[in-house]
Amino acid sequence: MAKDEFFKNREGNGEFRFNREVAEVFDDMLSRSVPCYSQVRELTSQVLGCYLKKGDRVYDLGCSTGTTLIELAATHKDLDLNLIGIDNSAAMIEKAALKAEMYSGKDNITFIEGDITETPLDQAGAVILNYTLQFLKPQNRTSFLNKIFQSLRPGGILILSEKTVSNSKETNHNFTELYHEFKRKQGYSDIEISRKKEALENVLIPLTIDENKTILSEAGFKGFETFFQWFNFVSILAVK
Repeated sequence: MAKDEFFKNREGNGEFRFNREVAEVFDDMLSRSVPCYSQVRELTSQVLGCYLKKGDRVYDLGCSTGTTLIELAATHKDLDLNLIGIDNSAAMIEKAALKAEMYSGKDNITFIEGDITETPLDQAGAVILNYTLQFLKPQNRTSFLNKIFQSLRPGGILILSEKTVSNSKETNHNFTELYHEFKRKQGYSDIEISRKKEALENVLIPLTIDENKTILSEAGFKGFETFFQWFNFVSILAVK
């Protein structure tokens, strides 16, 4: 796995893009930038195991390099799942397909390059939306979540993981500082942290936990619970 040094030797390079250069280091970037990322994947798999039925279709929207679906295929072989990853980055999809080639059960995994807001979704048992919704314009999120809601079979679930903001300015500042300290412990320098923060400005737009639950409700979901939280990172289970 290539080490993420994307922001080490670059200055004001504009907005963050999921290009080939990012795709090459993205697995390392996720593991060192998203607190408890591997645990969230494991918890996601465990939650899915409680709700999925044999032969269910599972979408991972904004699948990046496909790690989540590849792990699901290995963990839930008995369910004979139809796993579909969609991402608008050609470089991410290419890397995901190459990784799947190394997995013996790749026949039940499909990766599609496309806009997740426009690509049709067939009836599914589950949709995974991990750290993806935050990149959509806030005014478009409710309609997109409703599209997901409509695609789910009765009893189907959405797994939503997001970076969030706090209602309290002080708490938000403290959580951000704790997050930056986490990144320093992962080997990122202050300049790397600052450059990435600047690149993500107006690209990654987080909401509060309550705001995320409100738009889930507006989209049609009636039951949702937080099943993981690390300061300003949260994972939510929503059931149709």
